Amino acid sequence: MASTDPRLSIIVVSYNTREMTLEALRSVKAQTKTSYELIVVDNASADGSAEAIAAEFPDIHLMAETANHGFAKANNIAAEHARGEYVLLLNPDTVVLDGAIDKLMAFAERTPKALIWGGRTVFGDGSLNIASCWRRMTLWNVFCRSTGLTGMFPKSEIFNSEAYGGWQRDTERAVDVVVGAFMLMPLSLWHKLGGFDLQFVMYGEEADLCLRARAFGADPRVTPEAEIIHYVGASNALRVNKEIMLLKAKALLIRRHFPEWQRPLALWLFRMWPLSRYAALSLLASLPGQGKRRASAGDWGQIWKRRGEWQEGYAPLPKLQESRA
Repeated sequence: MASTDPRLSIIVVSYNTREMTLEALRSVKAQTKTSYELIVVDNASADGSAEAIAAEFPDIHLMAETANHGFAKANNIAAEHARGEYVLLLNPDTVVLDGAIDKLMAFAERTPKALIWGGRTVFGDGSLNIASCWRRMTLWNVFCRSTGLTGMFPKSEIFNSEAYGGWQRDTERAVDVVVGAFMLMPLSLWHKLGGFDLQFVMYGEEADLCLRARAFGADPRVTPEAEIIHYVGASNALRVNKEIMLLKAKALLIRRHFPEWQRPLALWLFRMWPLSRYAALSLLASLPGQGKRRASAGDWGQIWKRRGEWQEGYAPLPKLQESRA
């Protein structure tokens, strides 16, 4: 229930996802008993999202922006208005299941030293969406991706350590990174960290946040008891521009969070990953009946040709923008 003195501030950032956002907000209302406030930032949607949200949920804090701030900055803006003891980041393409937010809050109370908490995510059909948490990038798992070992042994915790191998997210566990689609933390920790680093234009911001949080004693944990639907990622189609932004974020994470002596080798291996994907898929595409492989090979070929856009990571922010973050 919404509260004038909330224990929890729930932040949702919306952009042209009107029906999904409405479904997400309805699920919060139906499934949450913890005292909370809802803060929705609409990033200048052109699909009538702000109007529809205002009409159906007049009691929430709606920030109908006239510019698209992106995910990171919009969350930072919203958090400045948060009044809860805890803050929960919740994607607009999610559905809260079976009291998941209440269960996540109870988990936080049981494991207070973690300081960052997450749950389990599934696709709309109920199948596992592994993208609720990740292990941090390391020299070893960058090597495994670049050499194809990750693709050959996806269920191995040794060769696919970044995705925790075949772990079904069905046990409570400490993790390195909780994804921002369903991430809970004390609001005081958010402010200590300064929120998301805006140099991460798209993707990677929650990984950077979780890794920085370790300096304040955080040891993020996830629980399977708190389960939500998260629709994004259900498609296997590769979108070149999206992948390039993801590669930019990963390159910046290497520069920020790898030991200095490892960075040159890690970046070289990382740059080879799209080339190795392109080569492997091109080889497979030469076999009969491999039309889909051929299309994927073409995508990875484009990504490799455009390596000048991503291999150095996101550029530093201008000083003026940095001061306004």
